[in-house]
Amino acid sequence: MSVDPGHVRMAEALLFASREPLDEATLAERLPEDADIAAILASIEETYKGRGVNLVRLAGKWGFLTAPDLAWLLEMERETTRKLSRAALETLAIIAYHQPVTRAEIEEIRGVGLSRGTMDVLFDAGWIRPRGRRRTPGRPVTYGVTEDFLIHFGLDDIKDLPGFDEMKAAGLLNLEPGSIFSDLATTEEDPIDPEEEEI
Repeated sequence: MSVDPGHVRMAEALLFASREPLDEATLAERLPEDADIAAILASIEETYKGRGVNLVRLAGKWGFLTAPDLAWLLEMERETTRKLSRAALETLAIIAYHQPVTRAEIEEIRGVGLSRGTMDVLFDAGWIRPRGRRRTPGRPVTYGVTEDFLIHFGLDDIKDLPGFDEMKAAGLLNLEPGSIFSDLATTEEDPIDPEEEEI
């Protein structure tokens, strides 16, 4: 079955104009009912291979990004108002590779206490979020990374992190990447109450 060129053009326009990557359901809502979304995306992805921009999948959504080999053209020298500290980088890496993870577990892995400011920086960046409460005494909050984290770092899934498969094979990780953005908690945690303030 051939792809309707008109549908391809419409999808291309939507993807180009969108400030954020779009999921397939959003594209399906905007395109005619008979549009084959998967085939349309495959066609656009193929068309833009080798071009200055590529259609890529990020966190299960689709968007145009500058071709990796041309990223240097768009680099600009500018001061970063708030660089991530070493503590924040370590904390972010621990959350990404070990989620769902509690504050106490982060501190145990790092070997030092965790300041509230470190977590605040990561929350402000939109890269981490509370996931649920562990079903253990004290019911500590568990944390995980967000969709914005994946999009910022050019990842489609958490399993695309460097060395993820190697760490999992070595028994250092036990998370299930497929459920990263599910609002349902795992069997070891309960959902967070929306009114809870604790971070």
